[in-house]
Amino acid sequence: ERIEESDDAANYRGTDHIGKSGLEKSYERDLHGITGFEEVEVDSGGRAVRLLRRTPAIPGNNVVLTLDLKLQEIVEKAFGNRRGALVAIEPASGGVLALVSTPSFDPNLFVDGIAPQDWDQLNTDQDKPLLNRAIYSAYPPGSTFKPFMALGALTTGKRTPGQTLADPGYFNYGGHRFMDDKVGGHGGVDMYKSIVVSCNTYYYVLANDMGIESIANFMRPLGFGQRSGIDLPGEAEGVLPSPEWKKRRFKRPEQQKWFGGETISVGIGQGYNAYTPLQMAQALGAVVNNGVLYRPHIARHVVDAKTGEKRTIEPEPLRTIPLKQSHIDLIKRAMVGVNKAGTGSRAFAGAPYEVGGKTGTAQVYSLKGGKYVEGRVAERLRDHSWFIAFAPADKPVIALAVLVENGGFGAQSAAPIARQALDYYLLGKVPAGIAAEDPAAEESAE
Repeated sequence: ERIEESDDAANYRGTDHIGKSGLEKSYERDLHGITGFEEVEVDSGGRAVRLLRRTPAIPGNNVVLTLDLKLQEIVEKAFGNRRGALVAIEPASGGVLALVSTPSFDPNLFVDGIAPQDWDQLNTDQDKPLLNRAIYSAYPPGSTFKPFMALGALTTGKRTPGQTLADPGYFNYGGHRFMDDKVGGHGGVDMYKSIVVSCNTYYYVLANDMGIESIANFMRPLGFGQRSGIDLPGEAEGVLPSPEWKKRRFKRPEQQKWFGGETISVGIGQGYNAYTPLQMAQALGAVVNNGVLYRPHIARHVVDAKTGEKRTIEPEPLRTIPLKQSHIDLIKRAMVGVNKAGTGSRAFAGAPYEVGGKTGTAQVYSLKGGKYVEGRVAERLRDHSWFIAFAPADKPVIALAVLVENGGFGAQSAAPIARQALDYYLLGKVPAGIAAEDPAAEESAE
């Protein structure tokens, strides 16, 4: 219907295949080419008598991507049989270096009409292989939200770097005790330490001091809770919670009221917070790119199949967020500390490059005051595992977000995947079991 209503409908007469989803849909006009035709004289019986005129078909253009194929392959293998997603971007351009969603499926099944049994299998699989988790699935970000909260506190003047909080291991609010992950607390905690040790109490208090509207106003320009505009269809908005959002979300007046206790949960990346791995990678990319946020894109340039001429897909800066360089530097330094002495140190032990990161563990269901013990919880009710990272720390060329569904602690499942991705991208290190790069094949593909 969309084609029939377009000014290009005549070009599709006799066409067998069109792009129905993904990049093939986004760049359909470039990839399709121009349909050829023959004008033939026929007799009264409809038999061809002679060819009057022939216009040859013109092949479609080639679309060259920003994706690093070997990086994509390494990440897919690193996930194994686990469910999840990874998005890696180039902060200075928005070019997507890897976009992985697992489990996946063979798109060739759809080319000539998918068989009913294959369609049924894909739709009934409880692991949902048709779901693009990288751009569509939205999850609570857990502690990966804390560096952004800290940056928001510095920007709004609610905290200074050296301001210290005495953490007793909990925060009382409205008759409810919000617990820290460490019994007895972390002692005196300043901003740097709050990120390195991932102190919940620090962010409970901070969220209460900032207030939900201030949090939402700071996070919105970073791309949270809105579509990034990536050149792929099917992107989700996610949820950046605010009183206005809650009024739109719920119908009954008693459900629409925002409660102060909900703000406390937002501060540690829980509550109504829900973002896609793409949104997490884009936001981190903007911070380490000194506040310049780019539209993510997967197409690098379009090559005319006839002339070989390249049309570059120019990087598109969406906005420049007014952040102080000293504030950005503090957050980056603390995230480097995470991987040197904090929650990400085991995954990055011995790394010959300096990398900033943040682990995150996102609660899937309410414990209702009970203690979480992973081995006693059904696999699909276990916490999600997050890790965000950028490298090299002094001049980042890659920013990424990894999400492992029901993977437990971020350092346990997501961080090791990020380590493999960064080892390859920065060092060219290819894990065992994956063929090494073939320069000749890459040039041929280009």
